[in-house]
Amino acid sequence: MIGVDEEPQRAERPPGWSADPQPAPDARALLAEVAKGDEAAFDQLYEVIARPVFGLVRRLLRNAAQSEEVTQEVLVEVWRTATHYRPDKGSAMTWVLTLAHRRAVDRVRSEQSAADREAKVGSRSGARAFDEVSESVLGRLEQLQVRRCMSTLTELQRESVLLTYYRGYTYREAAELVGSPMATVKTRLRDALIRLRDCLGVG
Repeated sequence: MIGVDEEPQRAERPPGWSADPQPAPDARALLAEVAKGDEAAFDQLYEVIARPVFGLVRRLLRNAAQSEEVTQEVLVEVWRTATHYRPDKGSAMTWVLTLAHRRAVDRVRSEQSAADREAKVGSRSGARAFDEVSESVLGRLEQLQVRRCMSTLTELQRESVLLTYYRGYTYREAAELVGSPMATVKTRLRDALIRLRDCLGVG
């Protein structure tokens, strides 16, 4: 479990990551603005936290696809629960990585529970009990919901989300890859995040 005194710089970085020569944005200040509903502040905050979050999640889950899904869930949770952050309890990055750690551990436990249930059922004869089937379904609902909501995005929005949130590209790198102005990529991401938030039913 991540301690409140752990330095955010120790979070795992994806391959190819290099330090920005410019001073890093103040995550605590950005998070305070996000708590007020400032979407522009979230645009900046995500550039600070997306890669460390993905690195931590990938280290715990190993599976790339699941790591991408959990990273997206964490980023949405940061937007939704920014008002819960308390500066006196630790740094903003530590708070974010704690959310990521909890989500990743929950996914590991969910997958393990599903595997255990399947093994248990496979070792005995007869039909599975209704409550056993229900538990298996409920354990995968969140994952399916994220996939369903991703499918509601436009092709351009989905492309921008995949490049930045999932693949770890910066705005500038994503813009170069798709051949669009950086401002356009930012707008697509902001609109995609709002649509995902509404689809997932979070406030």
